[in-house]
Amino acid sequence: MLDISAWFNDLLAGNLIFTPTTLGYYWEGLVTTSQLVFLSLLAGLVLAVPLAIMRSSKRKWISLPVYFYTYVFRGTPLLIQLYIIYYGVVFIDGIQQTFLWPILREAFYPALIAFTLNTAAYTTEIFRGAIKATAKGEIEAARAYGMSQSLMMRRIILPSAFRRALPAYGNEVIFMLHASAIASVVTLMDLTGAARFVYARFYAPFEAFLFVAAIYLCLTFAILYFFRFLEKKLLAHLRPQNT
Repeated sequence: MLDISAWFNDLLAGNLIFTPTTLGYYWEGLVTTSQLVFLSLLAGLVLAVPLAIMRSSKRKWISLPVYFYTYVFRGTPLLIQLYIIYYGVVFIDGIQQTFLWPILREAFYPALIAFTLNTAAYTTEIFRGAIKATAKGEIEAARAYGMSQSLMMRRIILPSAFRRALPAYGNEVIFMLHASAIASVVTLMDLTGAARFVYARFYAPFEAFLFVAAIYLCLTFAILYFFRFLEKKLLAHLRPQNT
């Protein structure tokens, strides 16, 4: 381990920008970005499934509130949503006297709330479209077996919809990764925040931002590979069979 550390220090010797200290900032930014994107996607997915079912309902009093929510969050910039939640939470009466204040005064959690609500809106519409695209034959076959609406939703509609929604949802994951770059505007030290720090310290915009762009590119390719793997496994029955 000491040999690896010595080799790494020798590699960076004479480099004024990419030192162990600045690379530590990039590592901190990578951890923050990964946590923010992963948690927001996970929470957004949990919210999107019931919201997509509600959005697909034929009852207007159920579907219209969800439609309004998705319309607002898909129709306004994520940056504005982040500003409203981050700066607006201070003006809620009595919030500073509640147990929530120690959490909400940290920039990470307002950013997490904004990202979660935004991705949940997009994911809801992705899943709603996939639910609506369920073949009528599958639904009729489930009814012929005597399945209830809830059982049919769990065993037939949702698994089928998830497979159809997978390519579009993969694009949403990549979008959220790229959109997370705005988190630095609320003082979070994410990847973009680390690049801005290095730029401000060394006045080297190309080195600082090209390096972080390369990190985002690697993360994007990893996500693409992961979803290609899932599509290959879950959509194998749609591939033409060799005869």
